[in-house]
Amino acid sequence: MRIVVYPHDLAVGGSQINAIDLGAAVRDLGHDVFVYGLPGPLIDHVADRGLPFIAAPAMQYRPAPQRIAHLLAVSRRERIDVIHGYEWPPCLDAYFGAHLMGRVALTCTVLSMAVSPLVPRSVPLLMGTEDLADAARAAGHRSVSVLEPPIDVDGDHPGIDGSAVRESLGLGAGEQLVVTVSRLAIDLKLDALERAIAAVGAVARRRPIRLLVVGGGEADRHLRSRAADVDAACGRQVIHFAGEQLDPRPYYAAADVVVGMGSSALRAMAIGRPVVVQGEHGFSLPCEPATIGTFLRQGFWGVGDDGPIDPLVAGLERLLDDPALRDELGEFGRRSVVGRFALPEAARRLEAHYAELAEQRSVRRPLDVATTAGRAAVAELRLHDPRRQRIQERQRKLRLTA
Repeated sequence: MRIVVYPHDLAVGGSQINAIDLGAAVRDLGHDVFVYGLPGPLIDHVADRGLPFIAAPAMQYRPAPQRIAHLLAVSRRERIDVIHGYEWPPCLDAYFGAHLMGRVALTCTVLSMAVSPLVPRSVPLLMGTEDLADAARAAGHRSVSVLEPPIDVDGDHPGIDGSAVRESLGLGAGEQLVVTVSRLAIDLKLDALERAIAAVGAVARRRPIRLLVVGGGEADRHLRSRAADVDAACGRQVIHFAGEQLDPRPYYAAADVVVGMGSSALRAMAIGRPVVVQGEHGFSLPCEPATIGTFLRQGFWGVGDDGPIDPLVAGLERLLDDPALRDELGEFGRRSVVGRFALPEAARRLEAHYAELAEQRSVRRPLDVATTAGRAAVAELRLHDPRRQRIQERQRKLRLTA
């Protein structure tokens, strides 16, 4: 098969890395896989995986006619069998051109916390959790499967050395390090990052501890301001920023405890670090045998009740106080990821999904079915105002100065 993998962008993030790594793993099973999109920081990761890259035209909003037309032309030129879009913008770019006009099979991965109403209900979905799959089915999507975020358990392993990171921070004897690796984004991430900074600040008043924030994004300045307040209250530097790192593995390995969500939590577990999983509105829960069932159902994320930071503080102190528990949970996390989230098995499942889609494509759908699906998608798209989208984005950014 000939397959286009289309991440929603090539900024550093778990969804994008998953898309590229899965594409390379499917290529290794004997298929031709291309990565499509605008060049970004992960373009080197695409090259390192040996995948050919097809540059997309720039656009001011999504979906964009020029992107739809270009992807249709690419699919015809390269004789593409399947396009795999990640999140709703790539899905629509492929749907209105290559899929409806070029009859290229299309599937869409959704790792967000809900399926956008813009995604046509006829498009086969790959959801990141069982709970999200149930929600998509309830919303009327007809073909929904689950493909959990895959982890390269050979590349992410407990033997990675984090000592250079600890040395670069000048950690003294007895000092402990909490690490979070995340996009410094407003949506989905900001609340958790603010609470991590506040929680470590609270713990740092009672014990020698530091927090290392690894990542970049639009909330960087705001978070550094919060960190400066914590440092001032503690009378020493407690919060450090490492910036965006294309290879965060040594930073995970340097941690006594990792806080995070999604693929970041899973990568830390694969490297053998104990993890406190965060989410929105104050959600915080250590990953351990008593809680793993919750995470396997809802994903390594959750929604809290906007309460205080006390649960995160308690979770951190419990792990930091008990080195034997940290070792135990590190080993448990590694076993859990290897047993359920390993990249090769995910690639084989994805290959079977692609093969089924390609086979279905060979049977021409009645024109009225395709037209009906297209009309419904266009009707939904008319409710989507790109100008409103840009205004909302500006409003989100203004939250950081409030």
